[in-house]
Amino acid sequence: GYKSNNQADLNIDYNSLNGYVGSLSYAINTPYPDYESIGVKVNGEYQQLNSNILQIENEFYSTVRPKQIIQPCEKPTLALKRRGVRYVEIRSLDLDLFNPIGIDADRARFIEALLLSCLVQKSPEIHAEDSATHNANQLKVAHAGRQPDVTLIKDQQSVCLKDWAHEILDKVQPICDILDADESDNYYNQALQAQRKLVDNPDLTPSARILSGMRTAKQSFSPFADTLSQQHTANFTQHKLNAADTLKFNQMASDSHTNQQDIEDNDTLEFDAFLSKYFSQQ
Repeated sequence: GYKSNNQADLNIDYNSLNGYVGSLSYAINTPYPDYESIGVKVNGEYQQLNSNILQIENEFYSTVRPKQIIQPCEKPTLALKRRGVRYVEIRSLDLDLFNPIGIDADRARFIEALLLSCLVQKSPEIHAEDSATHNANQLKVAHAGRQPDVTLIKDQQSVCLKDWAHEILDKVQPICDILDADESDNYYNQALQAQRKLVDNPDLTPSARILSGMRTAKQSFSPFADTLSQQHTANFTQHKLNAADTLKFNQMASDSHTNQQDIEDNDTLEFDAFLSKYFSQQ
């Protein structure tokens, strides 16, 4: 995904909503010299929206972002400030390349249980040095997570990734037990056990399966992914929509185009004026 180098030094505050909004607002209102040298509107053409560290809030890329549904022409930071957190956007999840819809029920249940576990646990404040450690850990897991005996830094001490992963899964266990309390199939515990198997045997992880598939097919990643994509397409084309659903979706598409046209027909604000109005919000 996209990541600009100027974000490396950003220290966004996750300890409180006000802190998050304040630190993100600083980034979208503070000029960045390299961007200033480009200019904003040159010879009548926009080169960029502005010359700040972040031009808009959505340019901030992180693993987690608190979100609120915005009103027309409302800045995301103001939406959060005015109405609080509506939902949390988890951005570090990858689609399952082998699943036609990108995720299965087990994974969805585990994610639900994991996030609920995070919600009910104590959350110590995160300081700048903690953020640096977290980022380094994340990078190490991404680059070397399947290597045996890989270690991370936790509470200023070295800890085995596998041990830490099981510690986290142990904390998710009570949540799974609660979610399974009225179910005889224990779906959430099954989902948890599936993740434990991945921790104990990295060869079962999605990344290992992809590498194995590439070796078997003698393909690099892009052709291998394209082959799987074509297989998924063929799978979906075998399932035809009935007449009623086809009519419903066609009508939804038509209504969407009509609504778009109505919005555009009623939009009389020039782009310069729109930008000025948008960025002047406090």
